[in-house]
Amino acid sequence: METVRVVLLGFGTVGSGVYDSILHTHQEKLEKVIGKKVEIVGILVKTEKERQLPGDVVVTTNIDEILSLPSIDYVFEAIVGIEPAYSYIKLFLDRGCHCISANKELLANRGEELSEYALERGKFLTFEAAVAGGIPLLRTIIQLLQVNGILVLEGILNGTSNYILSKMRNEKLSFEECLQEAQQLGYAEANPESDISGRDAFYKQMILSSLIYHDQPDWEKVERIGVEQVALEDLVLGEGHGLRLKLLASLRRENEGIQATVKPTFVSSEHPLYNVEGVDNGIVIKTDLVGTLMLQGPGAGSKATASAMIEDLVQIEQQKEPLQKVHRYSYQAQNEKENQQSIYLALFPLQTKEEWLSLKAVINENLNQVNILQEVVKEIDGSIFGSFLYEGALESISLPVLYKRYPVSPIGLKRGISNVVTS
Repeated sequence: METVRVVLLGFGTVGSGVYDSILHTHQEKLEKVIGKKVEIVGILVKTEKERQLPGDVVVTTNIDEILSLPSIDYVFEAIVGIEPAYSYIKLFLDRGCHCISANKELLANRGEELSEYALERGKFLTFEAAVAGGIPLLRTIIQLLQVNGILVLEGILNGTSNYILSKMRNEKLSFEECLQEAQQLGYAEANPESDISGRDAFYKQMILSSLIYHDQPDWEKVERIGVEQVALEDLVLGEGHGLRLKLLASLRRENEGIQATVKPTFVSSEHPLYNVEGVDNGIVIKTDLVGTLMLQGPGAGSKATASAMIEDLVQIEQQKEPLQKVHRYSYQAQNEKENQQSIYLALFPLQTKEEWLSLKAVINENLNQVNILQEVVKEIDGSIFGSFLYEGALESISLPVLYKRYPVSPIGLKRGISNVVTS
């Protein structure tokens, strides 16, 4: 049987997951699908230490030792950061290898350039694992939606943040408690900044923008807000309105250009992402032909990422030749303006219920500025909080109480909401 020779760059969670899947759990299935034996011949590691690996596998911290191996067919790149991954991928493409990457930061910054570089050499650069883990999102966009114009993409692209928000709401715990548990379970790194700040979701969003529009928005103009400031009372009040908070990445093209945001956003029970809980990712794609599609599944972890990377290998073996750019980017960017104003949820910490009445009096004097759709007042752990679901310009009114404001996704939101007070 013909043999496909593979090297791994990086042997952390992703690299070790690929190694275990190829050599142990899925070797037989993989051979039957592609009709070839897959052999790992080299592994680039960050540090030298004792590992239980076969003696015929070259394990080294020196990239030159990996490059000197004969007959490499595939490179699985699972290094964090732009360099040295960028330089390594170019070296292996020059050598005639196909490259499969899970490096979201690299691909957000240099993905377009590297894709062109690979295409010029007749080689594949694939990166399904870099955006939504085990969910076949990129393949859906690249191969299955070539005629459909993508109007809006809205997704939960970070499992760590979704786990924290779900845990907080379901078990009435603080952000800090849930983050600590996520770290203990391996869902969050010791330094979780990239996940909870929205930066991880932002990189994935930029990769999607390149695939869908063959362009990216100005990074400096993308509104990116993480989940660090979310409090338990925010989620409890949202529940009172029938809403759940998700860290949503939204992408669309309008007359002004590509519009992108990453920020905590409330969704209604009619929203396709409402029930996406825990570490799962979920993506809603609104198109001009087939309508609205929903993809959901594990967005992180060794198995999910390994699954995406190995399926990339299978795709390359079966496809044989890279898709030319004209096919890959055959999307018709179209405008979609929502037929409604933006809706927000404003949350107010209160000293007394009388303060709420005073606040409402000010609002009633400015009904030309804001339309209150629904209101909720709750006592949470001995403190009083109030909230408005509204549309309009609340920020233009001088209010006697400080407040937080979250956007509410218009997808699935029913407009005929009657005013309700819950105490």
